Order: sequence, then C-alpha cells, then structure tokens
Amino acid sequence: MKLVRDFNDYQILDMDKGMKVEAWHNVILKRPDPQIIWPSLNPYNAKVDAIYNRSNKGGGAWDIKNAKIPATWQVTYHDLTFNLKLMGFKHTGLFPEQAYNWNMLRTKIKTANREVKVLNLFAYTGAASVAALSAGASVVHVDSSRGMIDWAKENVKANHLEDHPIRFIVDDCKKFVDREIRRGNKYDIILMDPPSFGRGSNGQVWDIEKDLYPLVEACAKLLSDDPLLFLINSYTTGLSMSVLENILKISLPKNGYITSDELGLPLKNSDLVLPCGIFARWEKDSYND
Repeated sequence: MKLVRDFNDYQILDMDKGMKVEAWHNVILKRPDPQIIWPSLNPYNAKVDAIYNRSNKGGGAWDIKNAKIPATWQVTYHDLTFNLKLMGFKHTGLFPEQAYNWNMLRTKIKTANREVKVLNLFAYTGAASVAALSAGASVVHVDSSRGMIDWAKENVKANHLEDHPIRFIVDDCKKFVDREIRRGNKYDIILMDPPSFGRGSNGQVWDIEKDLYPLVEACAKLLSDDPLLFLINSYTTGLSMSVLENILKISLPKNGYITSDELGLPLKNSDLVLPCGIFARWEKDSYND
C-alpha cells in the first residue's frame, strides 16, 4: 500500500464504525466511509464543523455544526494549493491520498527533459492537472461537468498557473478520445479516474465494467512514440488491481513496466491505515518511491 504521510493540511483524527473525522487545515469534518467496519480505539470527542449524514432514501446532507464554517477554503500540499467546499454526496473536491500520484506524476515530467503533453480524463477539480502544470507539462483537462471544469480553473488560478498551457474541455471522455484519434493528436502521459457509473455532457451513460476496457484500448492509440505514463485510478468496489493490470497488459506497449497497488491514509498517532482506492500504471521507466 502507498501511504501519504506528508500532507500536513490533512489528517484523519478518528475512525469509528463507518465514519471518519478529518482535519482539512482548520476545518473539522465527519463523513461516512464504508471501509471503516471497526470501532474507534481513541474516540474524538471535540467539536466538528460539519457532519455528513446519509439518508435511508439514498444520498444525504451536511449538518452544519459551526455556523462560521467558510463556504470555501484552501489546503496546501507542499507547493500546491487546492480550493475546497462541502459538496453533495459527502465530498470536498479533493482526494488527499492522490498526493502519492501527484508526486509520481511530477517526477516523471521533471525528469523527462523534454516537452511533455498530458491528457487528464474524468479530471474532476483538477488536482492532477495542477500537479502536471506545476512540473512544466502542457495539459488537456477533460470532464463532462461544467461545474468541475470551473472548479479546476479556480485551482489553476490558486497556483498562479493561468499562463501555463492548459485546455479545459467539457465533454464525454469517450467521445473526446475518439475525436482526438481522428485528429491524430498524441500524448506522452494519459491519466484517468473513471467513476463506477456516470453520464456525459449530453447524457451518455458510463458503466466502468462495460466501458473501461474499450476506453483504455482507444486511449492507447493516443500515446506518443515515446510515452512516459498511463495511469488508471479506481474507487469502484469489487474492481481489483489485477483487473486494471490485465487491461493495461492487453492494451499498452510491451516495452514498459506495469504495477498496481492500494492507496491509503494513516490515522493520526496510530498504526491504523484507511484504504482509499487502487491504481494501476504503465510506465516507460520504473518509478522508485
């Protein structure tokens, strides 16, 4: 498991029977996490700013405990800055365990010693895009949600990277990839963080079990003659690392390294770790953590 231990603006303070308490800079949140099936060993009894409560009818809502909680706030990871806010379905706009991949991505770009083009699919609020830009790459950032694209633009501004080469595309990822193939465009790095299910900008349905392999197969046609990295992240329950590895082995060039692992976050002052999804990557040169 790849652990992120150096995210000073983020800490897990408690884990207890399906809930976690987290510090996001100076904002304390309590949110559900289905992985936590054990009781707390050291209960957190201090006040929290907001709790996300699930509904028996599906979904849920934030219960604001501190009326002064900011509508938006920022966290930093080393030299990167990200904007946060309370979203529907318990999220904040950032997945801190992905810091492992930001570090890996920036290393790949900085050590390439050449111009690097990055395609970021299902790019969400743009943390990976910001990481790539900050390392000197040019980025094409694709997401089907206009709101997520606008949020990503704000993250780019927060890092003073507006004058760096990035294109924001509101589109269905599958359709965009097909058009890029017809245009003959190529990328040195392709990133994707596909949801389990979703809808494109025009209502297209995404089902990871049916659509992931064809998308990766199509994306392979977009790789440059000297590609650096192909990364798949997944939070889909039941989709194993071996599945992602197999897809990469079938679809991508044979002259690279394929690895997979879990991502995790540690509980403060404990040896307990919260698993936070999986990844698999193809890379030209093996990355040493």
